[in-house]
Amino acid sequence: MASSYTDDARGGLAGRPSPSDRREPGVLDRLRRRSAWIALLACGPHSVAVGQCALALLGVQGLPLHIEPEAALVPKRSTCVAPGVRLRGYALHPDDIDPSRRCVILLVALAQALPTLPRERAVAVLDHLLNTGRLRAEDLPVLHDLLRGRPGAKAVHRWFTEVDGRSESPLETFARLECVDAGVPPHDLQREFFDDRGRFLGRADLVWRLPRNRWLVVEIDGDEFHSSREARTRDAQRQNDLVSGGNIVVLRFTYDHLRRRGTVGAEVRTAIARLST
Repeated sequence: MASSYTDDARGGLAGRPSPSDRREPGVLDRLRRRSAWIALLACGPHSVAVGQCALALLGVQGLPLHIEPEAALVPKRSTCVAPGVRLRGYALHPDDIDPSRRCVILLVALAQALPTLPRERAVAVLDHLLNTGRLRAEDLPVLHDLLRGRPGAKAVHRWFTEVDGRSESPLETFARLECVDAGVPPHDLQREFFDDRGRFLGRADLVWRLPRNRWLVVEIDGDEFHSSREARTRDAQRQNDLVSGGNIVVLRFTYDHLRRRGTVGAEVRTAIARLST
């Protein structure tokens, strides 16, 4: 039976917000930053945000809606008074800290946070950072080293093989991983299509090659970029252009599809089987 992704009380696993928690992207970011500031205010002027809270202050996308307030004290101390706030016993070097933001720097925050995230969220975070250029390919070995010895790091090391900086949103990452789990990984991401005259038709989020020179295209419509009337008009025109030649089949999925575990992967697998006969 399909189940929805909901955040647990500790802000950890769960991935995607439940329907009642769905809000505009800017509000979601503020909710996450609010958790970080709860920790900092509770633990006082010698505290810094760490882990998921640090990533929230650094504007990283892909995090769960609800994140647990967590901080560390500099210099390291033994107590912090606040119910609901987790005091981390990290021994931090001054170079680990961004004093202007009162949090640890990006690579340190990732090493702390990734083992606390579910696979889809961890991959989405890394996809976002690579896509935006805030993380480079040469940073990944450094991150591997920072992760070593941390609880849960063994699984994270495996997830690195699934990271793809071409994904342009966490929803695209979630959809791609569902298709991987369903046994139908996409053949390409962000592929550009042109007609016989060289006219640009559109760029597709996820793409599969089909028999007889056909293509299956999956488009992921997130509220942040597709909710306005203008955006919907552009999407409709782009889809019309793509399918006009008859060799491209388009499936569209939204946030609501991605709330139900496995829905996208199952529909894509069914479509590929039907279109390949």
